[in-house]
Amino acid sequence: MNTRRRFLALASAGALLAGRRAFAADAGSFSEAERLLFTQDHFKSLAAAAKLDYEYRKRGSLEPEFTDRVRVSVSARKPTGKHDVKVDFLTGRERLGLQDVDDAEGNPLILYFLEREVREMNRLTGGSRNYYRKRIRIALAESAQVKPVTLQAGGKEVAAREIHIAPYRDDPVRSRYEKFAEKTFVLALSDQVPGTVVEMRSELLQHDEPTLVLAESVRYIARD
Repeated sequence: MNTRRRFLALASAGALLAGRRAFAADAGSFSEAERLLFTQDHFKSLAAAAKLDYEYRKRGSLEPEFTDRVRVSVSARKPTGKHDVKVDFLTGRERLGLQDVDDAEGNPLILYFLEREVREMNRLTGGSRNYYRKRIRIALAESAQVKPVTLQAGGKEVAAREIHIAPYRDDPVRSRYEKFAEKTFVLALSDQVPGTVVEMRSELLQHDEPTLVLAESVRYIARD
C-alpha cells in the first residue's frame, strides 16, 4: 500500500483525506504540498527503532493555555523499507486516539495534527467534521503556498519547506463560522530532522488587531 493510500486507510476513521482527488493514480497530479505531505518517505533517515518527541502548545485568549507532549514511536526498518508507527498524541482528556499505522513511509503525526484541528473546529462551532476535512483537503490541493526556510530544530539550523494554507478564508459559507474563518496553518518539513516534521502550527488573530485568539503547535524536540 503506497503512502497516500496508507494515509487514506488511517483516515477512514476520520475521513480526512477521502473524497475528491483521494485516489489520484498518478503522483504527478498532486500539488507540491500534497507530494511533500503524502508521497515522501518521512522516515528514510531512520534504520533502527526510534522514539521522536515533540512539544504541543496551546495559546491565546479564547481558552486556557496549556502544554503537553507528543511521541511518535517508529519500529526498525523492515525488509520492505517501511516502518510500523504508533503516535501518542497528547495525554489525559486531550488525548487523540487513532489506529496505529503498519508499513508506514509518511509520518502519521501530520494526520493527527490535522484531525485535531477538525475536531476542535467541530467542538467550537458545531459545524460538520467532514466539511472541515474537505476544506483542508481542497486547500492543500489547490491553494497551498510552499516556501523554503531555515529553522532551528533539535539544537541546529536545518533547511526546511513550509506549507502555508488558509482553508476557511475563501469558503463561500464562511459566515456560518466567521469567528474562525481567518485561521491559518503552517506545516514545516525537513529531511534533516528524523520523521521530517519540524513544526506544525495553526493561528487565529483578532480581526484587524494583532491579538492572538487561538494558536496550537507541535514542534520537534529530540530523538530518543
